[in-house]
Amino acid sequence: RKQATEYSTSSSDEEFESKPSLTHKAKRALRKRRKLEKETKQLIKQEELKRLHKAQAVQRQLEELEERQRALEIFGVELERELRGEADSGTKDENQMLHEWFELVMEKNKLMRYESELLIIAQELELEDHQSRLEQKLREKMAMDGKSKGTVCSSPQGQTRP
Repeated sequence: RKQATEYSTSSSDEEFESKPSLTHKAKRALRKRRKLEKETKQLIKQEELKRLHKAQAVQRQLEELEERQRALEIFGVELERELRGEADSGTKDENQMLHEWFELVMEKNKLMRYESELLIIAQELELEDHQSRLEQKLREKMAMDGKSKGTVCSSPQGQTRP
């Protein structure tokens, strides 16, 4: 009888010892998951900052481009007046003025292509930002679903249903 008591005590001790190891494993897994979540949030934040800096640079370049286009437009108007003979052309001959006008048109076209490229980059940044926000929402919903599954599936007796 004493052996049976010792046997039952030792078996319950083994069960008791295995439970703390499970909680230790669970705690370790939880810490690992939290660390991973924290690292993920930091990476997301870094990516957002990169996109923000890139967007600011694109915006700055667009503003500089707009100023340059305005200056070219003013110069073009003056050059056209000179070509029509409405303004004093001074010592410039018509061939020189036409050459300047064609260079001006080529510069304007180059700036318009560059502006198109910058607008495409800005649109890409907006799409990347939108994708990042959608992914974050998805992660939050998945985390909420995971938490709610653990609480919804438990029965009043403390047993969990599959």
